[in-house]
Amino acid sequence: MTTTASASTGTSSGSSSGTLSGKQRVLVGVTLFSMMFGAGNLIFPPLVGALAGTASVAALIGFIISAVGLPIMGVLAVSFAGGFEQLANRVSPRFATVLAVAIILTIGPLFAIPRTASTSYEMAIAPFESAGSHWALQLGYSIVFFTLAWLVAQHPEKLSKILGRIMGPILLAMIVVLFVMCLFLPHPPVATPQGAYAHTQLMQGFVDGYQTLDLLALLYFGIVISANIRAFGITQEQRVRREVGIGGLVTGIMLVAVYSMLGFIGTISDSITPIDAQHATGADVLSNLTDHAFGRAGTVFVGIIFIIACFNVCVGLISTASSFFSGRFPTVCGRSVSYRAWSVVFTFMALAIANLGLEQIIRFSVPVLEALYPIAIVLVILALLDEPFTSRFRPVYVWSVACTCVVSILQCIAGFAQALGGRIGWIESLLAWLPLQSLTLGWVLPALVGVCIGVIVQFVHGSGRP
Repeated sequence: MTTTASASTGTSSGSSSGTLSGKQRVLVGVTLFSMMFGAGNLIFPPLVGALAGTASVAALIGFIISAVGLPIMGVLAVSFAGGFEQLANRVSPRFATVLAVAIILTIGPLFAIPRTASTSYEMAIAPFESAGSHWALQLGYSIVFFTLAWLVAQHPEKLSKILGRIMGPILLAMIVVLFVMCLFLPHPPVATPQGAYAHTQLMQGFVDGYQTLDLLALLYFGIVISANIRAFGITQEQRVRREVGIGGLVTGIMLVAVYSMLGFIGTISDSITPIDAQHATGADVLSNLTDHAFGRAGTVFVGIIFIIACFNVCVGLISTASSFFSGRFPTVCGRSVSYRAWSVVFTFMALAIANLGLEQIIRFSVPVLEALYPIAIVLVILALLDEPFTSRFRPVYVWSVACTCVVSILQCIAGFAQALGGRIGWIESLLAWLPLQSLTLGWVLPALVGVCIGVIVQFVHGSGRP
């Protein structure tokens, strides 16, 4: 929502022909990039490269498929459907509300917002903390960080130019500098795959791409990008969709290049300073490299960049979550709840969760993402196939999503049990029967079964005609 003003600052000249100029298309692409590129986008590609080592190419391909391909498909799907709510309503209005709340809480106060403070702390403050000062220092940092973010979130429109025109180029410049430096930095041979990447690197990279949260976020950002394009004077819906696709392609190219560079940086970093495969977060991968190459000055520089990037993303997420809840739930228990009140609630929630530490946030976010991502993927694919297929078989939406939800919820329950140090044997045994479950794709067959059921239901209730 904070980028609308950014796009509208451009002139509408050049749009009279029904297409954006090259400069406007780049601005749309950079705007979408700056909306997406936050803490997770900075820390996970280097972690993938560090853990995958000599198999980093395969791992990064999987990562890029889920962290770039799926979000761009999400932008197109939401644009074609006229908004995420309209898309989810094809299953049912109640389902649309429940899923929207789950996604907003995930990209908001439960995981993504706390992660902005935890990541920036790990990158900017932790390298300089003294022994025994961690807890108090992180709490103090989080209080200052979230207080300032909350204050700025009361006027999110003031950050539009920073996000679209300043922060994106700064982050890109920083990554290019690190990448070029790595090309000439002497280092030992790259290590062999380790930890979760010891086997099936491509699929592990695909699953770790969930951690960027971009597909979930772009289910809401897609309609904003459409509004940005309309602000340039493009009014015909077909041409708006075309420009969304072009803007998504520009963003996708940028993300592929950036993720490839960050993945390469991760492999070099781990060869110089090996990481703990069980407890590494990605933030330490970058800090290890900059400390080795530039000393403390490099660590300070990258830390400041993380603070600025994470702060801007935090402000945008607080604003997005608060706007959604104030619009959807203006009253609670008969009492009016304003945007400001929701923003206070979410900021305090994020403050409490952030102090669990980045490693804990990531560990508990994985089961939630493994539940939400398959549902989102199925919705996006069905939406993209709407004109040639699913518009003729509407029950497919209900049945395919329902079958996917069953597997996703069971996977989430089992994942939470493991995160807490326990196991639920019967659920794990049940899921193990599903094809591709070892690759975390056990939901694929149930989704296809749901498609078949939906087609049959349409024929039965549609007098034998789709």
